Amino acid sequence: MTRTNWAAITAVVLALLFAGAATVASAGRDDSPGAAATPTADSAEAGFARDMAVHHQQAVEMSFLVRDSTDDEEVRRLAYDIANTQANQRGMLLGWLDMWRLPKVATGQEPMAWMAQDGAHADMDGMEGMDHGAHEVRDGSLMPGMATKTELDALRAAKGEKAEILYLQLMTDHHKGGVTMAQGCAELCEVDAEQALAKGMVTAQQSELDLMADLLKARGAKPRA
Repeated sequence: MTRTNWAAITAVVLALLFAGAATVASAGRDDSPGAAATPTADSAEAGFARDMAVHHQQAVEMSFLVRDSTDDEEVRRLAYDIANTQANQRGMLLGWLDMWRLPKVATGQEPMAWMAQDGAHADMDGMEGMDHGAHEVRDGSLMPGMATKTELDALRAAKGEKAEILYLQLMTDHHKGGVTMAQGCAELCEVDAEQALAKGMVTAQQSELDLMADLLKARGAKPRA
């Protein structure tokens, strides 16, 4: 992997983090005339914040697992970048829920139900089976792309190149699911700061998907079907 590729990925990640830090306050409560209404508990804004926070937490967990299972510098660097970025973004999402005075857990509401709201782009229903309607919640996999408990156990047990390949495959699936969710918020969310964060997630995670495909190819492997 060239220095140019890593520099490009790092630039995207840093730009996203700085932009999110600079705009997080703008997503707070604003009762001034003409201001957008504070999101409700069943809004796309709240749903995305809750669901993506859970989605991100698993990415952080998987990244720490592979960090302790391999000495490969490239994979460890990628895992560090993903863990650092998604932990920061998770903090923003949960912080917005606090500012909106909304619960971090929605009782009686299925994951990704917010994506079924009126106005969702029709193309979301056919995005390679990644939409909520095609996702079977099972074995700890609550949303598209999330690893199951069995897969996480396999990652914990794997070492060396086997761990690298499994991590890259699981994280590829995870990013694809995350991109679908972020695209949903980019279309449905009306809070500017959250919409901007979602668009940044799409850009950053698509760049990392390209990088992970290269890392898998270098190891004689490829993403899972």
